[in-house]
Amino acid sequence: MAFPNQVSNRNFLSPIGFKFILTKYPKVDFFSNKASIPGINLGVAIQPTYLKDIPVPGDKLEFGDLNLSFVVDENMENYLAIYNWLIGLGYPENVKQFDDLRAEDRYYPDRDSRDMYNQYSDGVLQILNSNYQPKFQVKFKDMFPTSLTTLDFDATNSDYTYFTATVSFKYTVFQIRNMNDAIL
Repeated sequence: MAFPNQVSNRNFLSPIGFKFILTKYPKVDFFSNKASIPGINLGVAIQPTYLKDIPVPGDKLEFGDLNLSFVVDENMENYLAIYNWLIGLGYPENVKQFDDLRAEDRYYPDRDSRDMYNQYSDGVLQILNSNYQPKFQVKFKDMFPTSLTTLDFDATNSDYTYFTATVSFKYTVFQIRNMNDAIL
């Protein structure tokens, strides 16, 4: 006799099975070694009554930042992609830096080069199953970086470790989908 309420898959989700893909830079590999599905919080409204105020579900969600740690490649392509994106968004020297970012045609090649969408990118965090095959995807919409960590060069360091950088992204929304792109 089958028990329909029982767990059918006894394999556990592995914390090392994931891959990150950034739409804006499809050729840049992000050798991710740490990522988190961000937290999500629902605001609460208070309904006043004459006895006790009652909390009720609010109507706005707050999404936490997407933080991604990645191993920096030897040519620093992945680091420089984020660095240059931040420079374009913040244009510390002149407005041309922002115009150059907006003129990029990597993400929306069919849009006007002055379109504001070149500031953003979609991204996908693929969750792999126990056989390291893609099982789910967490799709992030309209991402942009807000911070990038330092790279500390130190000739006195006796341990040989590769550089790891962490980038933080803001975005509008994320959805968890299966590999057929259906929302779960």
